[in-house]
Amino acid sequence: MQELLKTQYGLIRITRETLFAFLGELPPEKLRADVPGFGSGSIIRTHIHVADCYRYWLGSFAFGQKRADFAFATKEEIAEADVRAVRDRFKRADEAVDRFLDRYDGRMLESVTNEVRWQPEWSATPLWLLTHTETHEFHHKGQIAAMARLLGYEPPNTDLE
Repeated sequence: MQELLKTQYGLIRITRETLFAFLGELPPEKLRADVPGFGSGSIIRTHIHVADCYRYWLGSFAFGQKRADFAFATKEEIAEADVRAVRDRFKRADEAVDRFLDRYDGRMLESVTNEVRWQPEWSATPLWLLTHTETHEFHHKGQIAAMARLLGYEPPNTDLE
């Protein structure tokens, strides 16, 4: 099962590269522009949020670290970020996914319990945590594509590469 999950994540990384290539062509001010109606507000902030969620759920929560020990991107980091900075953040997310898959090899259906923002103790299986983070990325990738369109740019197809 782990090899299948690693292969699946590898395919996700390929589609992410297509998005990175597209975003690299946009002017930095467009990447940082607030687009009303989207939860994270801008393309760059949304993409950083995705990487941080991989790092939080798979690199922190699943390893028993407390919420207070995890640092999401600050407003200053987001304000200064460019595509290279987001790539760096995803590199750390990829490392967290690799560590996570190695740690839970053969144990994807066991329960993992830790604190979350909304309650002191919450449980999920490693498979659920991985599924959540991957579908979360695709949800926000769709938002990023929509934001780009609203800013006057036509994003490439990132679903099947």
